[in-house]
Amino acid sequence: MAEQDDTPISFADDPAGLGHAPPPAPGAAWHVLIVDDEPDVHAATKLALKGIQVEGRSLAFSHAHSAAQAMQLLAGPTPFAVAFIDVVMECEDAGLHLVRQIRETLRNHALRIVLRTGQPGYAPEIDTIRQYDINDYRTKSELTQVRLFTCLTMAVRAYAQIRQMEAGRRGLEQVLAASIELGKLVGLKKFASGVVTQLCALLNVDTQCLVCAATHPTEYTPYVLAAGGTYSAWIGLPLQDVPEARVRDNLQHALLLRRHSLGDGASLYFQGYGGQALAAFVDVQRPLQPLEKELLEVFCSNISVAFENLQLYLNINDLAFNDSLVHLPNRNALVQAIDGRGPQPTTVALVDLDGFADINSILDDSFGDAVLQSVALKLRGAFPEDTMVARLGGDLFGVYGPTRQVTPERIAAVFAEPFATENDEPMRLSATTGLVRLSGEPQPGVAVLKNAGAALKQAKRFQRGKALYFEAVQADAARDRIQMLNRLRTSFSEDRLFLHYQPFLHLRDDLVVGAEALLRWKNAEGQFIPPDQFVPIAEQSGLMIPLGEWVARTAMRWRAGLRGQVDEHFRVAINVSRIQFAEPDFAQKFLAILDNSGLRGPQVEIELTESVAIDNLDKLMSKLQTLRGRGIRVAMDDFGTGYSSLSVIQRLQLDHLKIDRSFVSGDQVDEGSFEIARTVIAMADHLRLSTIAEGVETQAQCDALLAAGCQEGQGYLFSRPLGEADFLAWLRGRKSAQ
Repeated sequence: MAEQDDTPISFADDPAGLGHAPPPAPGAAWHVLIVDDEPDVHAATKLALKGIQVEGRSLAFSHAHSAAQAMQLLAGPTPFAVAFIDVVMECEDAGLHLVRQIRETLRNHALRIVLRTGQPGYAPEIDTIRQYDINDYRTKSELTQVRLFTCLTMAVRAYAQIRQMEAGRRGLEQVLAASIELGKLVGLKKFASGVVTQLCALLNVDTQCLVCAATHPTEYTPYVLAAGGTYSAWIGLPLQDVPEARVRDNLQHALLLRRHSLGDGASLYFQGYGGQALAAFVDVQRPLQPLEKELLEVFCSNISVAFENLQLYLNINDLAFNDSLVHLPNRNALVQAIDGRGPQPTTVALVDLDGFADINSILDDSFGDAVLQSVALKLRGAFPEDTMVARLGGDLFGVYGPTRQVTPERIAAVFAEPFATENDEPMRLSATTGLVRLSGEPQPGVAVLKNAGAALKQAKRFQRGKALYFEAVQADAARDRIQMLNRLRTSFSEDRLFLHYQPFLHLRDDLVVGAEALLRWKNAEGQFIPPDQFVPIAEQSGLMIPLGEWVARTAMRWRAGLRGQVDEHFRVAINVSRIQFAEPDFAQKFLAILDNSGLRGPQVEIELTESVAIDNLDKLMSKLQTLRGRGIRVAMDDFGTGYSSLSVIQRLQLDHLKIDRSFVSGDQVDEGSFEIARTVIAMADHLRLSTIAEGVETQAQCDALLAAGCQEGQGYLFSRPLGEADFLAWLRGRKSAQ
């Protein structure tokens, strides 16, 4: 340091170019700002401190000749440590106002401020220090070279301590943020970054001198998790690929021995949960003091506990937001992502595999799991990383991302090629998709998924294997279905459901041989709701199970009440949906109802639709065999509109085929489509099954059916569906007419 004395500083003219030289690179010097409207003060201060080092670092000066100019410099990127500020400049208290702006406007509380004045009586020293956050307050005549150096050194030390505390606080905040950032990708990285900052503050080293590495269970290679400064380019590298051998060897040594190594630099070890660990390398260029080593031990112990807690949080988060089977985000994660979406246009797609239930029932669950994993892998690979692919449950997947990426075409391309299976045999799958475009005002993720689900249901109903975008009318339809279901539940509980009965007649001799029980609903407003509107809703909601049992009890009770009014062989036909028949104990429950009614089996017939044929045929035949063992007859309803094969019909051992009304009603007798009815009758005759024609409306239709060999008929030609009392009146009317 240059020789110093206590002689007052002399002020000379400002040398050419003084005050505008670019500041040194950050970290190379302490930055000092001189704020004074007298050029001589700038020159004298710089001259007095020329060549001086403080705490091993040189000084870099910047100059401002007004408070406004000082504010511009302080608002910039230069990290000033100390500012010498003149009190009297543009006005008598310009320097004091500048101090307030620094603390309150810029919120800079680290900068150390030394106030100087050439008018010692203007602002009393005690009041100034009390009211303003400053380090010192001196008259210019008091600041000799030695006193100036002493004042500057104290200010720099105070600044360094404040910055060190700020760095420590930032590190603690990052560790806290890491524990809060449950499950997010950046959680562990923020935690590691916090470790970096705290260690640097603790050891008073630059953040460029630290690298963090993480090791996972033994099947994974340790990798660089966080790095500062010149080491930043190493983030993500496997530890074995770190180019600097000294750093690499130190970290590997700590991870291998599972302990700290405080030799050439400090390598610190943090034990985690389940065999995981962190290792940090601090490039300390000096021997560590005993107190520093003790502090490091305590620090590392605390960080290990925090690291283990973070891992437990992340594991819980993984369970809450990830699907363990296909290793994709789950429904919770998708909802969370939609909730946090930005203003850019995005699209949500729900992708449902067609016929996946059959895969599980025909093969087994493990094969179904393998199919889901294959679909998940292919879906994930079809979209960029900024698009989320999730599994919402079962065979339902979700895709969420920019609208330009989430399109029906891209999803269709995933299913255009066969999927690989465990035995390498290709499997072709199709999927139905419901999509929702998002723009403008944010919408809750749950509501968005409901809308996508409404579009998916519409697509399943009308465009199976295709894609359909959501429209408001779909939401209205879904809302109407929910309202109808609620009203149906209420009506069922309040006994507003009832049965009508439509007779079967033997076409050749005009005898009444039975009747079909038909479910009817009159709502609270007295309106009749068509069965084709409410029955599908009852089936989808699960209401059809108790409703079907009620229909069976009511129909059998009605048939039992006809003793003496009809022939002993008169049968009541009860429709049984696929949902009911799929219940494991359906046959046992149905027979229990039969026993309670007092009827014999041949007096009851069940009508099944062709849709039951897609279920497990062996289970279906077993249930039918149980029912037929008690003499209950079995008819297939609406035959010709479904997809059952002749082989299935033969194996089911039916009693009747019901020819759908679409092949009988209207002018079908004179058109080619009536030929379908003739074909069905001929086929049934070949299979030794009797036939019942629905929708018989005219005598011409009846005659044509009789000529074709049809045994029984049902329709408005004979009678419309009737209530219990009306049916009895109809029967009595026929008897009196005979």
